[in-house]
Amino acid sequence: MEGKSETVQPCVLLRRIRDFTRSVLEDVCSDRVPVVRIDRFRNYCADSSGKCCCSFDLSDGKETLTLKKECHTQRLDVLLKVLLIVQKLLLENRHGSKRDIYYMHPSVFVEQSVVDRALNDICILLKCSRHNLNVVSVGNGLVMGWLRFFESGRQFDCIKYLNTAHHIPVQVEQISDIMSLAQYILVVEKESVFQRLANDQFCGTNRCIVVTGKGYPDIPTRRFLRLLIEKLHLPVYCLVDCDPYGFDILTTYRFGSMQLAHDAKFLRVPAVRWLGAFPSDSERYKLPQQCLLPLSAEGA
Repeated sequence: MEGKSETVQPCVLLRRIRDFTRSVLEDVCSDRVPVVRIDRFRNYCADSSGKCCCSFDLSDGKETLTLKKECHTQRLDVLLKVLLIVQKLLLENRHGSKRDIYYMHPSVFVEQSVVDRALNDICILLKCSRHNLNVVSVGNGLVMGWLRFFESGRQFDCIKYLNTAHHIPVQVEQISDIMSLAQYILVVEKESVFQRLANDQFCGTNRCIVVTGKGYPDIPTRRFLRLLIEKLHLPVYCLVDCDPYGFDILTTYRFGSMQLAHDAKFLRVPAVRWLGAFPSDSERYKLPQQCLLPLSAEGA
């Protein structure tokens, strides 16, 4: 397992924000066109020979933003507005969600994805993870099973009610005193599968921890899973649908997402093993045709 997620102190981030904005202002005051260079990362290898020597933690080139291009001007405008909001959150020691930021300037940001991109750019520029900016996601993940931990002084005792869903905390960095009697961790793609396991009292007969991100996992779910692996050193298995979406979710857990490739080393869990479903399962278990769904054009 790679190194643990780095904690960058707010004072360090505030200094980096001041240095960045000062450099932009100095260019403007000196009649120079500000140029912002943002490192780019990837979480895949393009070498088809199988002799990969990639280091995904290193930059894969730079993207240059300049006021000479209108599209870049708009992007820099958004970046600076979001950076100002982040600076205020850090100064006041408050937390906000991506959605909160969007609604501060909806006419400028237009859509949520614009804010997401700006936050990713800021993380790269400041060399930090998103949670270091005091920007949190609205958590979707659930957990149950043989697990007990504390978050900001509050106890999460999953062992007491083995088959009851508990929401995964958003501020994963505040989790402490993790204790478990589990023998493995099971990650399932869908909430419906998670609920079926709960209804069947799965954790009562299996010493395990069950986690779901309710589809594509959010950052807290991925950070939580990685934290469990680092602390408990348990094998982890992933059960997803046998379709492109399921495979994409599996690879997001294991290798990280393209959008957050710059932070993949703190989010990915390479130890995740694919439990199924496999393409061969329909024949192996003689599933009736009515249980199968055709692959849509969108899914292909």
